[in-house]
Amino acid sequence: MAAVRSFPVEERILGRTGRVVSVAGLGTWQLGADWGEVAEADALAVLDAAVQAGVTFLDTADVYGDGRSERLIGQFLAANPGLPMTVATKMGRRVPQDPAQYTLANFRAWTDRSRANLGTDTLDLVQLHCPPTPVFSTGAVYDALDTLVAEKRIAAYGVSVETCAEALAAIARPGTASVQIIFNAFRRKPLEEVLPAAQAAGVGIIARVPLASGLLSGRYTHGTTFDASDHRTYNRHGEAFDVGETFSGVDFDTGVDAAREFAALLPAGLAPAQAALRWIIQQPGVTTVIPGARNPEQARQNAAAAGLPPLTAGQLRGIEDIYDRRIRAQVHDRW
Repeated sequence: MAAVRSFPVEERILGRTGRVVSVAGLGTWQLGADWGEVAEADALAVLDAAVQAGVTFLDTADVYGDGRSERLIGQFLAANPGLPMTVATKMGRRVPQDPAQYTLANFRAWTDRSRANLGTDTLDLVQLHCPPTPVFSTGAVYDALDTLVAEKRIAAYGVSVETCAEALAAIARPGTASVQIIFNAFRRKPLEEVLPAAQAAGVGIIARVPLASGLLSGRYTHGTTFDASDHRTYNRHGEAFDVGETFSGVDFDTGVDAAREFAALLPAGLAPAQAALRWIIQQPGVTTVIPGARNPEQARQNAAAAGLPPLTAGQLRGIEDIYDRRIRAQVHDRW
């Protein structure tokens, strides 16, 4: 398969990496088959469609399908040499969540595995994958990450966080290139301090869970069910990991009602998912947003959101009102 970019997507500099990336990226958690089964051919077709639509930023992790997502990306890039891509991966969730695990020796082993999976000598960006909170304020951790850069195992490092406080702790460190944080119309707290602090420090912001696990697509009803292997089934109450990762921590029924209101604010022909992505892209301080895609058409539609006109002031006020009335009390002070 030969991927050819059909048109460009707006690009921004990803913080201290200095790399230019598309404002609409692709998250690849689902390609690890952690959201239900995804055949290899289907996963490669999603990657191809995203790249053809102008995406130049892919986000993965060593734990997605226990490395399957990384391997598929490595396979795709090997078949398409020369693409102007930046691949961010993450490490730290394949072991017990104990701060003592975050050592230079483990970092070397984890990044060696990711380098092999992705077929590269130097990883573009490695992010600590929502580690225990004390890790964010441990100097030895950042010293070890700096060593990985010096050894050319990685070109840059960042963090993926659960809370705004963790993000601010990482932004204060001079070597942190980027922060990945849950940010969407139903999780607005990063607007208050995190995005301004990142802008001031020159740190990139990668917005994850941008559609609140699909809620903001407007496709769900109160009766919607998900596969047993899908985290939207098995982690609704935080049974497997932080509940904020699933539906952004919003109660499902509340989220369905709020998403219906969100869709009603939009003009005919504007898909709610694209409007939700456009909302994120136009927030000052955001570098890129990383929606997932289960099929090529979703990948193309997500990338196209980058080219939409900004939402109007009236629409922005309406979205804020939905959050304040329906969602703020559930999520704002938790993360």
